[in-house]
Amino acid sequence: MKVTYNWLKEFVDFDLNPDELSHLLTMLGLEVDSMEQTGEGLDDVIVALVEERAQHPNADKLSLCRVNNGKEILNVVCGAQNFKSGDKVALAQVGSTLPGDFRIKRSRIRGEESCGMLCSEKELGLADESAGIMVLPADLQIGTPLFEALGIKDTVFEIGLTPNRADCLSVIGVAREIAAKLGKKLSCSLPVVSENGPDISLTASVEILDPDLCPRYTARYISGCTIAPSPQWLVNRLKAVGQRSINNVVDITNYVLMEYGHPLHAFDFRELSGGKIIVKRASEGEIFKTLDGQERMLNVSDLTIRDAERAVALAGIMGGENSEIADDTSNILLESAYFNPSAIRLTSKKLGLHTESSHRFERGTDINILPTALDRAASLISGLAGGVIAKGVIDVFPVPRADKRISVRVSRVNKILGLTLDEPTIAGIFRSLEFRVETDAEGVLQVEIPSFRVDIEREIDLVEEVARLYGFENIPMTMPTAEVFSDLIPRTQILERQVKNFLAGEGFNEVINFSFASHNDISRLNFHESDRRSSAVALLNPLVDEHAVMRTTLLPALLQTTSRNFSLRNSNLRLFEMRRVYLAKPGSELPDEPLHVAGIMTGLRSPEGWNQSKELIDFYDIKGLIESIRTQFKLPELTFVQGGVEPFYHPGKSAAILCLDNLLGTLGEIHPDVQEAFEIDKPVFYFELDFAKLVSLSAEVLPIITPSRFPDTYRDIAMLIDMETPSSAVVNCIKSVKSDKTRTVEIFDLYTGDKIPSGQKSLAVRVRYGSFERTLTDEEVGKVHQKIVNTLITELNITIR
Repeated sequence: MKVTYNWLKEFVDFDLNPDELSHLLTMLGLEVDSMEQTGEGLDDVIVALVEERAQHPNADKLSLCRVNNGKEILNVVCGAQNFKSGDKVALAQVGSTLPGDFRIKRSRIRGEESCGMLCSEKELGLADESAGIMVLPADLQIGTPLFEALGIKDTVFEIGLTPNRADCLSVIGVAREIAAKLGKKLSCSLPVVSENGPDISLTASVEILDPDLCPRYTARYISGCTIAPSPQWLVNRLKAVGQRSINNVVDITNYVLMEYGHPLHAFDFRELSGGKIIVKRASEGEIFKTLDGQERMLNVSDLTIRDAERAVALAGIMGGENSEIADDTSNILLESAYFNPSAIRLTSKKLGLHTESSHRFERGTDINILPTALDRAASLISGLAGGVIAKGVIDVFPVPRADKRISVRVSRVNKILGLTLDEPTIAGIFRSLEFRVETDAEGVLQVEIPSFRVDIEREIDLVEEVARLYGFENIPMTMPTAEVFSDLIPRTQILERQVKNFLAGEGFNEVINFSFASHNDISRLNFHESDRRSSAVALLNPLVDEHAVMRTTLLPALLQTTSRNFSLRNSNLRLFEMRRVYLAKPGSELPDEPLHVAGIMTGLRSPEGWNQSKELIDFYDIKGLIESIRTQFKLPELTFVQGGVEPFYHPGKSAAILCLDNLLGTLGEIHPDVQEAFEIDKPVFYFELDFAKLVSLSAEVLPIITPSRFPDTYRDIAMLIDMETPSSAVVNCIKSVKSDKTRTVEIFDLYTGDKIPSGQKSLAVRVRYGSFERTLTDEEVGKVHQKIVNTLITELNITIR
């Protein structure tokens, strides 16, 4: 919200300089984001009189002027053609600096001395374009600084308002705050309207068919207007607060918008069929062209302003192209209405159409200011456009609203703020804000909230008003007292930290990606349509297509991060992410949100160095990582089931991770096609674990097994086995032979190549035998061992080497 120093002084008589006013506003909760001084550093640009204008003797397109600055006559060379002798002009004197750091110097132009420059609006930063120099009003005093003479030397404050302070989206609203703080009276008289036309009821009518969306609608009829450019004072004031001048009638509605904070709209009355205004919801699928020339598709939630045949405005947001004020408009219907904030916000967001009008309506305007704002605009239009105002006002207000009344306890105010204010002081603060106050009981005030303060709803809001007006800087600082509780950290949180610390210790870097993904990201993983992860939860209003759905797996974001690193020539990566995924749940509005931990490994196994081999990471690196996680979490033994687990893995280099027949997660090398889809040209290995299952299966302590006092015996089995048979099948087969003498089974050698039959591999297994009661004899070990060998031959069709 922009306001100017001079505009505020029209409503409050204060003696603060701009810096002091900025501090006061900020301490009131109206934080000043920036200050801009119009005409700052331009006091050397003055009003001057052209005593004589003659042709430059050495240039056809230049004039040689004798200019009176109030002290002396100066020679000035000028190239503009839009002025004459006797005109008053803007003279930039020697030594002045214009916008753009353009310094004026005494110079010779085509042989003639020039002691200054006659300026245009563009050169002074007052306009984007200028056809010539400024020709000033004849009544201005020669020698007076230009900006002071024109009344445009001012300071513009840009205030960062919080959304609840809709009352300060106006100059009067900000002035009211200043007046309350300084104990001044707000000077805001009611506008006077001269009604010289016929009764308005003979010309126009208004009907509200949806009063829930439009509780009140007022209008005035003005005839015989002349559409023309606005006077310079109006143009300058609107420009100062960021508004573009269009014509006198439209500029007046914008002026009143900034002054009172209530949006108005002017209709070309000849375009209103039947002279009638009807306020009703749009039809489903209705097409309406707004003032910006865009066609908008509306539905029944959108409120429109209509004539007898069609929509002529999108209520509270923007007028229609079919009823805008044109150069030949003569008769005007002026609207001042109140619209439901939620309805305006819904339509504005849906259509992506945010205007000064919608900005105010969706925050809540003053329903009782409508006639005042309407009269102010009508009075200005009558004066600046020469219109005749019809007698009477159309005011459709089916259900008038009573102001809110809130009880506030003096003791409660003092307890919350840590003050000892008495009842008269608190009541005086409320009255300074134009609240009506009555004493209800001892220590209790009944406060009637004016309609312009839509943000005041309960007692605590009034406590805040006391704090603001009394001054936050006057509230004593005290240390709060509170009991300190030391709760035990939940086990889940401990394990979450533990797995993060473990992965960091293994050389991984944690990444935090958006929880959003695109439909394309999901489809590139080749999920089957029956897979829950293929049906992602869609966002209602995604900012970009790349963030249109909630992610169902952590993989796409990690692959995108990997791809970006590859493009920056960082190819040795170990990244992990521990975040939630979102899985749609049939029959439920909310999705499941399991916490997953996932990571990628790619590049060299060890950092480059003179004593390090340049071996690449492979499947067994990431498998070993998962086995280390199992140790960290004290999980039961894991089983890795090869192949076919996920469509985004290489089928021969992937596995499902099982723990007690529970699917804990998956790991493997990313499929080449998926890598190509994410623009990755090097092998990437990935794992993803369900953290909740990890926690549920983990143990807090491991059982302690006392080592045997008796020596163990080891036997090896070297065998040929089918290439497709996983080594885990051999280990499981051996463990399936029930014996209390078998301790451990370990694979210690794998060989394929020369002298090994095609389609087979050589595998060597070491079995440890032992007892806690005695030393086993060779015969006892031999019986168990032979039973194991026989089982392998029978079950897995191995050949003993």
